[in-house]
Amino acid sequence: MSLTGWPLLALLTVLFVVFTIAAISERPRLRLPRLLRGTVTVVLSQLCAVLLVMVAVNDWGMFYGSWDDLLGAAGDVRTVTTNGEPAAEGLPASMGLTGWSKKDELPSKGGVFTLVLHGPSSRLSTNALVYLPTQYFQKGHENERFPVVETIASYPGDVPQLVDRLAYPAELEKQVKAGRARPMIMVFMKPTLAPPRDTECVDVPGGPQTLTFFSKDVPTLIKKELRTSDTGWGAMGHSTGGYCAAKLALMHPEQFSAAASLSGYFSPHEDEMTGSLFGGQEKLHQENDLTWRIQHLPIPHNAIFAAIGQAEGGDEGIENTRAFMATARAPLTTKFEVVDGGGHNFGTYQRVMPDAFAWLSTYMGR
Repeated sequence: MSLTGWPLLALLTVLFVVFTIAAISERPRLRLPRLLRGTVTVVLSQLCAVLLVMVAVNDWGMFYGSWDDLLGAAGDVRTVTTNGEPAAEGLPASMGLTGWSKKDELPSKGGVFTLVLHGPSSRLSTNALVYLPTQYFQKGHENERFPVVETIASYPGDVPQLVDRLAYPAELEKQVKAGRARPMIMVFMKPTLAPPRDTECVDVPGGPQTLTFFSKDVPTLIKKELRTSDTGWGAMGHSTGGYCAAKLALMHPEQFSAAASLSGYFSPHEDEMTGSLFGGQEKLHQENDLTWRIQHLPIPHNAIFAAIGQAEGGDEGIENTRAFMATARAPLTTKFEVVDGGGHNFGTYQRVMPDAFAWLSTYMGR
């Protein structure tokens, strides 16, 4: 049974009602002494209540998209069969069309495809989903090259949720039709390339070269397979993905000219899931602290959009973003949005997504 959706909520509701009635009536059908019998039903009733609230909150905020996500073993994208044939004219056979749209809908809706990315420089791999806009398949646009947005999930990462629940492609399509955004290719990935380790998009000394994968390998692979612009790409993500997106823009401006961070943060952290990211090298730690970078290193001529919920506290919350924005200066262009009452959840991200797409559309390619 899925972690999200109404079936699990319905099951927990039924169990809660049953155990509550049993506890009140003191006539549960359990062959136990009366006192123990009552205690068991009360405990089960309270357990169901707690689980029901937790599942309901998760369903609202999409903190975890699946059981694997919750348990720290999030899987990759759904498997599709390509039958060894291109899903559409001009695409490699390795890209399989998902059920987000049908083949005959590509010129009117665009499509979401699977693609396995094997990094030649980092030697890391991941399964990605790639959104291609309607214009990619329309007559008259056969030679057009499109800007690319690397879109990174939060740790540990559930890539299909970016399409199905957070609805990046549908929202982008809506904004393009409204004239607020330009057509773009989106490459959806998770930040967890060496599971279960959280590498924070860092090139770990003697460990996973995650930053190299996103900054060098992904552009090389996507340019090889699709009609893309060479430079002036964008990066976008939420939570950990937001930190990664801002990092790509600041540390690799030769490839990325704009970024959108949704409830992201700007200073790296180390905990039991990251392990030692910097090998005790203070200089490397500072270089990955984006606030430190714009205080002490040359500032690139690019653009960063940052949005965060008003209720987001902690070391990686709103004050962390405020500190970065207070330090930012030309030639870096920035925009800061605070979501009134917003928290660290999908609802907050979706509220700022239209502005994020408009920002990327304005500054990509410069």
